[in-house]
Amino acid sequence: MSSGNDCRPQTFTKPALGEKEVTELVDRVFGLKVSWIRPLPSYDDQNFHVRVSRNKGAADGADEYVLKITNSEDSQEPDLIEAQTQAMMFLSAEGFPSATPYLTKDGNIMSLESGDSGPGNKKYMVRLLTYLPGTPVAKIATNTQIFYEIGKLAASLDKALSEKFHHPSVKSLHRGQFIWNLANVPLLDRYIYALGQNKYRDVVQQVIEQFKGKVIPKLSSFRACINHGDLNDHNILVDSSSASLENPQYRVSGILDFSDMSYGCYVFEVAIAIMYMMIESPDPLSVGGHVLAGFESVLPLTEEERGALFLLVSGRFSQSLVIAAHTALRYPENKEYLMITAKSGWKHLMKMFEVGQAAVEKAWFETAEAYTNRAPA
Repeated sequence: MSSGNDCRPQTFTKPALGEKEVTELVDRVFGLKVSWIRPLPSYDDQNFHVRVSRNKGAADGADEYVLKITNSEDSQEPDLIEAQTQAMMFLSAEGFPSATPYLTKDGNIMSLESGDSGPGNKKYMVRLLTYLPGTPVAKIATNTQIFYEIGKLAASLDKALSEKFHHPSVKSLHRGQFIWNLANVPLLDRYIYALGQNKYRDVVQQVIEQFKGKVIPKLSSFRACINHGDLNDHNILVDSSSASLENPQYRVSGILDFSDMSYGCYVFEVAIAIMYMMIESPDPLSVGGHVLAGFESVLPLTEEERGALFLLVSGRFSQSLVIAAHTALRYPENKEYLMITAKSGWKHLMKMFEVGQAAVEKAWFETAEAYTNRAPA
């Protein structure tokens, strides 16, 4: 997802380096020889999967990496990128499947580099991160077991960051007007024009107004934490830990993209996870209960947090759909990637409102309650 404070013009901020430039950059900055390279999708950064050839006598280790070239706007916030990278290193040390940076020739975790030779000679922050194995959740046939595991992951990750991560750069995660923070759903007012005049816009306006009236006044009662902020179906990698084709058991093998990290609330993370896991299920309204059960196995929600869950999930759908529509309207060349969630997202949001908050919450909470006295399915 977007990692900036606004829906800024991608044309002016997204890097556009060619493979030859990237190959030279990896050699110059990291002292590694590229044997092959391929681009990876990204919202507003530029990512490459890179394999490097090892010199004779080099220490054993990973020879595949992800080169992340941060957009020129976020590259002007080195403290924020430092916080994200230090968080990844911290989580890896804590046993989470998070990437870690390969140090530059100067021994740094990142380097500010001149980009393409276009107007303005923009500078981009560059990092080389370990390549994590696994398959994105978006590409597997999901089941209740992985939904539970992802809920558990969401709570465990935020809890570890909030209780143990104390790097000086952490203060940069206070991102007041950050468009992807769930507290900022009301900021969608300025982008809703991108939906045109239709039934979708009517529902989003309902979400925004209900959010203002029912969620905003209660924000101070929600428990604060550091959020990953984007545990979506493309940012979580899994592999199968069983040979059963009928009922595979999955484990999380990789957590990607920390660019939406910010200070938020524990309940935000479970709402975000529920929303994105709904995208990947043939029975989307049932998903929330399994994700919630996993989350609450680590961190039970309070009654106030539970009471906001429906509108927080709806709010995240609205953020994703409105911002994608706004950005795709201005930059149609990236429309296919931007609109990934929209393919089923609108259908799920409309269904939630059609069924109604009471019925959806009843299904979620009863499913979560059923886990109390048994192991996850």
